[in-house]
Amino acid sequence: MSDPVAQSADRPAFDDGQVGVYLHLPFCERICPYCDFAVVAARTLQPADEDRYVLALERELAARRKDFVSRSLSSIYFGGGTPSLFRPESLVRLVGAVAAAFPAASSPEPIEITLELNPSTVELARLPGFRAAGIDRLSIGIQSFQDALLKRLGRAHRAAVAREALLAARAAGFENLSLDLIFALPEQTLDLLDRDLDELIGHRPEHVSTYELTFEPGTPFGRAVAAGRLARCDEDLAARMIEHVEARLGAEGYARYEISSYAQPGRRSRHNARYWQRQSVLGLGMGAHSFEPRTAEHPHGRRRANPRSLDAWLRAVAADPDRAGEVEELAPETARGEAVFLALRQREGLCAAGFEAEFGRTPRGFFEAEVATAVDRGWLEEASSGDLRLTPAGRLLADSVAALFVGAGGD
Repeated sequence: MSDPVAQSADRPAFDDGQVGVYLHLPFCERICPYCDFAVVAARTLQPADEDRYVLALERELAARRKDFVSRSLSSIYFGGGTPSLFRPESLVRLVGAVAAAFPAASSPEPIEITLELNPSTVELARLPGFRAAGIDRLSIGIQSFQDALLKRLGRAHRAAVAREALLAARAAGFENLSLDLIFALPEQTLDLLDRDLDELIGHRPEHVSTYELTFEPGTPFGRAVAAGRLARCDEDLAARMIEHVEARLGAEGYARYEISSYAQPGRRSRHNARYWQRQSVLGLGMGAHSFEPRTAEHPHGRRRANPRSLDAWLRAVAADPDRAGEVEELAPETARGEAVFLALRQREGLCAAGFEAEFGRTPRGFFEAEVATAVDRGWLEEASSGDLRLTPAGRLLADSVAALFVGAGGD
């Protein structure tokens, strides 16, 4: 690669001085058999349980805001779980509390406020209320437009409801939709994948997230694979599916800006980018994770992980919300490996000058052997500046590339 990797205007400087706020709303009508998130089964979310959870979130926010003092608000993200099970008035309270805690960023663009939504009749009826609450972006868990595949995934909704959800979202005034699609299911073919892509493209969402089905240990799917009751998709077929998804979406104007993420121009997820760019995120709620700002005392920042049990989190917040999570101060070697791994997930790749500004040496200065190996294998492109990014072959093997750096830490 003769020219340096381009520095994107979407990629902020070393520290952008802002904060994204993630609120985890863990309740689900049904827990999918592949899900490894911190969730709570609640076929019907009772108002008293919802109100108790909202109060705990407000209490945690009030205690934790001091760790992000003087930062302006970049984004709010309601994840789960199924956060759209919450009433619109609950989201109004939470958006207001976050906005009161942090000043708005001085930007011509409004704060990005995302809500994850699963298609269901109850949730669709709430869409106008969600829009009125200030939500301007929906991340909709479509996963497939085919009933047979949805049933195979253990999803609660069916394709007709998914189509209804997209029409209802547009009718409610949402102009920024992100659709999730899962592929590489057992017995799925390229033709079946094309059927999903045809319909997805036809709805013209502004953003698409595509995920290869994984089988996490401890989940029903993970146990079924371990016991031989469920077969994974063939690895070569899964790789062809990744390439096929990129080709189909690219031809329709969707740029692959991160391993799993595609967007129309100007429609990248600003909140998700904060994780990949190692910017500050305040995570609130059961199982939520925070990345606290870098300081002289903590030059590479700190991570905080909240309890994954609802009762444990509620008890911790009631006792002392400032101590509700386990805190990890990032050691230099850990931070270096993660900086490489996360940057390489993005289309722009790793900026060597930015890496050197934080760690004192270029990537080669810490990872000479690892970079050489990845370049020799055709997984990485290296610019004359030392900038790095994945090749098309490297994107297919992103986990293998990451394994070279994460845990190595450099010397």
